[in-house]
Amino acid sequence: MKFGLAGGGTGGHAYPAIAVAEVLRAGAPANNTEVVYYGTLNGPERRAAAEASIPYRVVPASQVRGRSPIRVSTGIWRLWRGTRIAAELLREDRPNAVFATGGYAAAPIGRACRSEGIPLVVFLPDAYPGWAVRFLSRYATKIACSVEASLEHLPAEKTVVTGYPVRHQFLEATREQGIKRFELDPALQTVLIAGGSLGAHTINLSIAESLRVLLDRVQLLHICGRDEEHWLARERDKLPEWLRARYHLHAYTDEMAYAMAAADLAVTRAGASTLGELPMAGLPAVVIPGGFSDQHYNADYLEERGAAVTLPHAEVERLGALIFELLDDQTRRETMATAMRALARPDATERLANLLREVAA
Repeated sequence: MKFGLAGGGTGGHAYPAIAVAEVLRAGAPANNTEVVYYGTLNGPERRAAAEASIPYRVVPASQVRGRSPIRVSTGIWRLWRGTRIAAELLREDRPNAVFATGGYAAAPIGRACRSEGIPLVVFLPDAYPGWAVRFLSRYATKIACSVEASLEHLPAEKTVVTGYPVRHQFLEATREQGIKRFELDPALQTVLIAGGSLGAHTINLSIAESLRVLLDRVQLLHICGRDEEHWLARERDKLPEWLRARYHLHAYTDEMAYAMAAADLAVTRAGASTLGELPMAGLPAVVIPGGFSDQHYNADYLEERGAAVTLPHAEVERLGALIFELLDDQTRRETMATAMRALARPDATERLANLLREVAA
């Protein structure tokens, strides 16, 4: 069988597709199962596909929404052009089914599936469906979602709850391995700062302003984003050597499972991956939803279940004090960790792979 993958714009949309591809390829001989990824020219999904050794096809796409009429018009034109190119690629590749994970990068390929008669499984990684998933739901054979809270926003007759698929590393990462891989001090508390695949400038600014105070007590494992590393490295170089040794700055990592396993607390955006990766790691978190998106639905879902604390984007100056408040309260963090682990669905990846095989058959 051959399967197509589509979706991107952020790592939270790309990595679920990669996780499902791992299972599809593991469940059959290599010459029996083929996988191909359809995505944008420079999106994070291209890097993710390359790291997983998945062939990649470029499909033009851009956001259709926006305040500018020019931007909307450009988005509509690229959707039309992308759909035409996607249809040509689908006719060439002939996948038995396509798995789309949302993000504007998935819209053209999902739309082309109907004209080419190819079954489409659409996956909603977030708690609330964004434009792309709502758009693709009309073309979907089946829709899967991460959490039950999403069901009220999706067509009941073709939607199932599977959980968020995580890469295999989340099933095997240990604290000891994470400490070793990132060269951390096992005697110090570790705070993981992760703004998502694109970085989070506001969070990075807040951390930079509090670096000396934070590092006086803890070590930071800071996954800052490729566009942010240059100026944060300069801030690190200003530190005394003993504090510098506690600041572990990385532009990016493809070993997030090990970073989470090593941490005592996470500070993160509330992107799609938070609903799957934090629960699998059992890691209590401060989640800071971006003011530009629907991330607050993900943050609310975690906070309402006692697994995380939401810090509004406009109050990010309180971040340092909140980190210390949680690190000083071990009982509270243990309660949050238990609540976070209760949300994990370790079988989500296998369930999605099976769903894809079913519609393909």
